[in-house]
Amino acid sequence: MVTSTFGISQNSRIAVGPATRAEGECLKYRLDVIAASAADVVASAGGWLYDRAMAGWEVTVLLQHSCDTRSLRILGVQALDPESEPAARFALTGPPSQSLAVSAEAFTTDARVRAKVLESLVDRLTEVALWGRAPQGWPLGVNRAMTRAQHVLSAAARRFKGYALAAAGIGCQSVDPTETLLCDGRSPVVSGLIRLD
Repeated sequence: MVTSTFGISQNSRIAVGPATRAEGECLKYRLDVIAASAADVVASAGGWLYDRAMAGWEVTVLLQHSCDTRSLRILGVQALDPESEPAARFALTGPPSQSLAVSAEAFTTDARVRAKVLESLVDRLTEVALWGRAPQGWPLGVNRAMTRAQHVLSAAARRFKGYALAAAGIGCQSVDPTETLLCDGRSPVVSGLIRLD
């Protein structure tokens, strides 16, 4: 039996590069965040978002109102202006993301955000994380599907979250080592979150 061999003396080149989609963009894990303000994002989930971004995730935040996004840029995440064209196609109508994170305020004030969260909870391919307190509590369908989880911030996340809090005008003596969110209960660890229940 004879097998062919690949001679290293042959001057053949193999193109190596990142895997790409048909439309030419790099494949990355995607975390879409919808919130009312940059300050809310930084205070509630800034360390988690920083750690996701540093792990190579594409983290994009859609804010419901225009505001200073410097604090989000410090965390390494992209903020979309709510009036921009990409924002119109963002998480609400675009392709599903691997993870969706939503603040309670955004959830309660926008019917499209509520619909997207409920749709994502049914979609077994999208992880969902929520933070904050809904004024009348989370709806029953959301409440039953979610469990409390914590993210332990890396040392770098704590440092950069401190800078981002200062840029957002939120004073703090020290940054807590953990952030608590609600996540869908499908797996024990969801994108770096450790279930508490």
